[in-house]
Amino acid sequence: MSADLRVAAVPAPKARARGPARAPSPPLPLWGALLSALAGGVVLDGAFPDRGIWPLAFVAIGIVLVALRGRRPRAAFLVGLVFGLTFYLVHIEWATLFLGEVPWLALSTLEALFVAGGCALIALAYARVPRLWRGRLGRIGLLPVVVAGLWTAREAISAVWPYGGFSWGRVAMSQSDSPLSSLFSWLGISGVSFVMVWLTALALELWFTRPRNTLPGVPTIGAVPRLVLATAAVAAVLAVPAFPTVAAGSLRVGAVQGDTPSGYFDQRDYDGVVLDGHITASVPIIRDDLDVLLWPEGASDLNPLESERAAEAFDLVSGAAQAPLIAGTITERDGRFYNSSLLWRSGEGAVDLYDKRHPVPFGEYIPDRAFWRPFAPDLIDLVQREYTPGSTDAVFDLGDAVAGIDICFDIVDDALITESVRDGAQVLFAQTNNADFGRTDESVQQLAIARIRALETGRSVVSISTVSASAVIGPDGAVLEELPAFEPAALVEDVPLRDGLTPAVVAGRGIEVLVSGFGLAALLLTLRRRR
Repeated sequence: MSADLRVAAVPAPKARARGPARAPSPPLPLWGALLSALAGGVVLDGAFPDRGIWPLAFVAIGIVLVALRGRRPRAAFLVGLVFGLTFYLVHIEWATLFLGEVPWLALSTLEALFVAGGCALIALAYARVPRLWRGRLGRIGLLPVVVAGLWTAREAISAVWPYGGFSWGRVAMSQSDSPLSSLFSWLGISGVSFVMVWLTALALELWFTRPRNTLPGVPTIGAVPRLVLATAAVAAVLAVPAFPTVAAGSLRVGAVQGDTPSGYFDQRDYDGVVLDGHITASVPIIRDDLDVLLWPEGASDLNPLESERAAEAFDLVSGAAQAPLIAGTITERDGRFYNSSLLWRSGEGAVDLYDKRHPVPFGEYIPDRAFWRPFAPDLIDLVQREYTPGSTDAVFDLGDAVAGIDICFDIVDDALITESVRDGAQVLFAQTNNADFGRTDESVQQLAIARIRALETGRSVVSISTVSASAVIGPDGAVLEELPAFEPAALVEDVPLRDGLTPAVVAGRGIEVLVSGFGLAALLLTLRRRR
């Protein structure tokens, strides 16, 4: 055989097929990921009041994302469950004071299951997105956006479902004092959560794609370009100023904290003791030329729509102040109970009324009582009075200004807050009753949310409680004045009024839907392409 024939007989080497990029290998063994998740939940709680060390939120997000990296969905679900349980069991420990350990464990477990499901989706994104969108753009540009979108989607779903959801503990709620606070007026709470996770996921990708990374098909980036990119991303976020709203004068508000026995299980010496306590606490400011006098949720244990004594007291207080009185009480109409706020004018009575839109499930009412009662009859039977969700608008026309009204848990309802501002609210009145939670972190966590609402809407917020964490917050989120906790006290403040809508109010939940939808759609596309 000639040399030419021998060469021709030798088969040509097969071209090596360039397959899809492999998923990143786990940087931590499973036991290490579970320990990290355990620590991450505690670290995340430290970002919220009362510790309020806001940078810890980014540390916690980074911990859980590293623990999910390269993980299969089942293992990621387990990691997320540990992270969620650790966080919520610590973060809402105050719930034990109201209904005990079983409801606290049940709510924490439910929220942890949402976290676990979201973590499984994020792990899928880490595995699939780099295989579909290969190279630098997919790993650095797209993957962090998808991860942040999935995180935001999980927060968004758990905030509204089931039974109206539980939106306490969204990562953005830890940022009332951070340099990111100006973003609330542009993006709202969900949008800021997205930015936080995106920045953290981007930083992690820049680290894991550093030059020594040898993943096939993934180009590397030098140290200087990585540092420039990370710095530019952070600088771009921090450079955004708060959206300005238009000054519209001021409203002289008197706000009263009665420090009365206002808890659900508190023993009272007589009917009307809570009402009398708020009347007494109002006396020092009753002649201060007020535009409105504001009492908290449940400030009257007698319903002035039915009790002649309470109606006379409301008339007396409003007349002495020469201003309308806004006060919380429980009303009953057509056999249904409502947690209500009344706008009362001396000689006219209740000229407007707002019924709480977002009563707390398993606290203020029992959804599907017949189904849940067999599981814990003693606990379910503790809640005897079933509050009906209100359907009235959430604004009061005071003559000199329009006030948006929210009662306690309403403060975490994104749609309700933006609705009241769209309906013309120039200031927000947040009435609450924290007596059931004692000296726990609940009241300061709620006050931090109120500050975020001020930033988001560009409106002042007067947050007034029966017992603690009462304060006046300016449109920039600054605390203008506050009352000492667990003391009968009152304040008078010329509260700034604002007109105009921030982009966060205009967009409403549109930003949340956009980023969440993008993350979910991108993940679904990767799974579809794989099949």
